[in-house]
Amino acid sequence: MKITLKDDVVKEFDAPVSVLEIAKSISDGLARKACCGIVNGKTEDLRFVVDQDSKVKICTFDDEEGKRAFRHTASHVMAQAIKRLFPETKLAIGPSIADGFYYDFDREVPFTEDDLKHIEEEMKKIVKEDIPLERYELPRAEAIKFMEEKEEPYKVELIKDLSEDAVISFYKQGEYTDLCAGPHLMSTKPIKAFKLMSVAGAYWRGNEKNKMLSRIYGTAFTKASDLEAYLNMLEEAKKRDHRKLGKELKLFALLEEGPGFPFFLPKGMIIKNTLIDYWREIHKKAGYVEVSTPIILNRQLWERSGHWDHYKDNMYTTVIDNEDYAIKPMNCPGGMLIYKQELHSYRDLPLRVGELGIVHRHEKSGELHGLMRVRCFTQDDAHIFMTPDQITDEITNVIKLIDSVYKLFGFKYHVELSTRPENSMGSDEAWEAATDGLIGALKANNMDYIVNEGDGAFYGPKIDFHLTDSIGRTWQCGTIQLDMNLPERFDLTYTDKDGSKKRPVMIHRVCFGSIERFIGILIEHYAGMFPTWLAPVQVKVLPISDKFSDYAQSVAKTLDEAGIRVETDYRAEKIGFKIREARNERVPYMLIVGEKDAEAKKVSVRSREKGEEGQMDLSEFIANITDEIKSRKNCL
Repeated sequence: MKITLKDDVVKEFDAPVSVLEIAKSISDGLARKACCGIVNGKTEDLRFVVDQDSKVKICTFDDEEGKRAFRHTASHVMAQAIKRLFPETKLAIGPSIADGFYYDFDREVPFTEDDLKHIEEEMKKIVKEDIPLERYELPRAEAIKFMEEKEEPYKVELIKDLSEDAVISFYKQGEYTDLCAGPHLMSTKPIKAFKLMSVAGAYWRGNEKNKMLSRIYGTAFTKASDLEAYLNMLEEAKKRDHRKLGKELKLFALLEEGPGFPFFLPKGMIIKNTLIDYWREIHKKAGYVEVSTPIILNRQLWERSGHWDHYKDNMYTTVIDNEDYAIKPMNCPGGMLIYKQELHSYRDLPLRVGELGIVHRHEKSGELHGLMRVRCFTQDDAHIFMTPDQITDEITNVIKLIDSVYKLFGFKYHVELSTRPENSMGSDEAWEAATDGLIGALKANNMDYIVNEGDGAFYGPKIDFHLTDSIGRTWQCGTIQLDMNLPERFDLTYTDKDGSKKRPVMIHRVCFGSIERFIGILIEHYAGMFPTWLAPVQVKVLPISDKFSDYAQSVAKTLDEAGIRVETDYRAEKIGFKIREARNERVPYMLIVGEKDAEAKKVSVRSREKGEEGQMDLSEFIANITDEIKSRKNCL
């Protein structure tokens, strides 16, 4: 039996062998670190037996699949601890999630934050006991009976939802047994570095008509140092919370009169408009034209685009002159209509059309989160119409454009390829061609990527760019979607070299994603300390006393005339207080003016980055800051 491993290394075995035994055959160190395996594309337990020629990847905690198995096991350790401490508690579900795990419980007295410490202590005992996890299966009827005897109604409900011929898997660890598909670690021993984070309410199966359960969140790592680093990152993230800083810095407001509809204040508008100016500059250089399409369009358009059938639950609708209309959740259908306003030749393509379109999408109130999850946002959209042989070049151009944007702000990123979702439209052939087109472009650019199965748009696959910010968090922002379906549905054509009518291929793409969300990310990325070119106030002039207000005013006027955003603090406060206030406002530069400065017609410069920089000519300062602004120097 041949087992193909990483880098196409082949190992031969004379008899069936478990994933763990395969890991041991490579090295004892790998076997100790192994959390699960991927066998022929499917994630399996280490205890899974391979009995035929297969492709196998051994997953450690460094792999996403390994993290999931590790943290899923941690959720079972937590559930076992709770059943020991509070045996009357009923079990619901306990999956791994992006940064940890959770488990939902039904208890007459809901859990509180005070309970977490006691649960953690019991978890430590279970880990120390090194309890092996054993997997076994039961027929559906026996599984239902088993969980009924254990008085676990939520598990019974889950099993009853499965087909009659389903074989149900369970995991047993000591006295605790749970309904679970796995995979899991071999024992509880590796789960040493963990922390229970919080308790929240959660409706069973996410349905508000069902009972409210207690959801306990936790996280787990293989090393205590990694857990400590993660907890420190969370503390830093709290300080950087864009909702808190947005209020302190007077950038935007979130009001009860419009949940999910942010209000941008004057300083926030400066940031937004500066980003838009930058967007227009780079798109003009890249050969884009800009358009604007209506916010409200009729039902027939949305039926034609497929949104009415595939996206209606996220759309706001209205009635005008007895006809159904919808507020646009996406700019694409309007872009189709603009393309159709004139005939096109192959000579016109590629046609790159950008739009800063305001879109509205209905998000549940519980999912709203500052600027990160809103109901109204500005999408920096663009649609590129092209011939099939232009696909690779155009995607390459977009990749370079997005790369330049993220590098400007100091972001690193990774790329994911999102494939056809269940709720999709279009033929298999169109999806295959579009997916192959994206893969071909990624390979042509030597880009590593992760496949994100089933997460594409309903009309086409996509490349997603996931940014890593200054404290290690990831955010999905930019996207490139290759679409063969909408050009077909809207009967878009161009005249080819031989005079025949052909169907263009279309790219949907964004750089920022949502400008509002990107601003939220930037606030947290920079902790409110925007680079000078983006800062709402670039210079604060601070007169030491009222005697120097006139000189401060003349300095501010000169700065303003040079195109520098400036404010002057004329308050009758001590200079130390004014400096602290300006520092709290994250202003890049302070110009302190007193008697010596006024006499010499100079300014004393204090920067956010270097502190005291000494006295200099105002003209010299203006030349320096102007160069910094024009170069869009990053402050990280």
